[in-house]
Amino acid sequence: SDFPRCTLPANKHLFDRIVVVTSAEDRDTQRICEFHHVQCIKTDALNSRWNQFCKGAGINEGLSRLDKDAWVVHLDADIWLPPQTRLLLQNANLDPCMIYGIDRFCVKGYAEWDKFLEMPTLQHECDAYVHLNAFPLGTRVTSKDGGGYIPIGFFQMWRPAASDVHDYPVAHTDAGRGDMAFAKKWPRAKRGLIPEVVGYHLESTDASMSANWYGRKTAPFTYPGSQR
Repeated sequence: SDFPRCTLPANKHLFDRIVVVTSAEDRDTQRICEFHHVQCIKTDALNSRWNQFCKGAGINEGLSRLDKDAWVVHLDADIWLPPQTRLLLQNANLDPCMIYGIDRFCVKGYAEWDKFLEMPTLQHECDAYVHLNAFPLGTRVTSKDGGGYIPIGFFQMWRPAASDVHDYPVAHTDAGRGDMAFAKKWPRAKRGLIPEVVGYHLESTDASMSANWYGRKTAPFTYPGSQR
């Protein structure tokens, strides 16, 4: 709940509809969603009560509630999108048969994020420039078999009806690899990077690339020592 507490108020207004999927026992996230009047899907498909994190099954719960004729974005709860995201996507003349990803800034700790929000370093300026200096940029992923760029799971945008890809892989019981298997359903020529938009990946100071693949393990995203 600490991540959507920060990201949901900003991201909600970028979409016609937003659906949050969480475990049945995660009452804090459910409360955040109710406050912001956002649909929250409570499911045991994640298997979190049995010490697993079946992320793909959870994603499918959310996809089943969405219009498959429209553009769909799978977005991690710790990603904050910049205010011009929707406008830039609308102007990008995107191919409905492709899957798209974006880059992300790595924001280390709540204090750094709070400082940024006080007076943000510009990402978009004068409707002409995209600045990449607010925070360090996250790593892009390419296929080991030479297949090139893979838009990974923190942001994946596609049109299910046009690409005939409707569901997420469910073989894994953690958050690793499933997103790459999903993206590789498209050939390399149909996997694109949107350079106009860079998301902000909010991280606890103890986060590593795979820290939460098996369920939430990192410290709360808040000031150190504060009580929630």
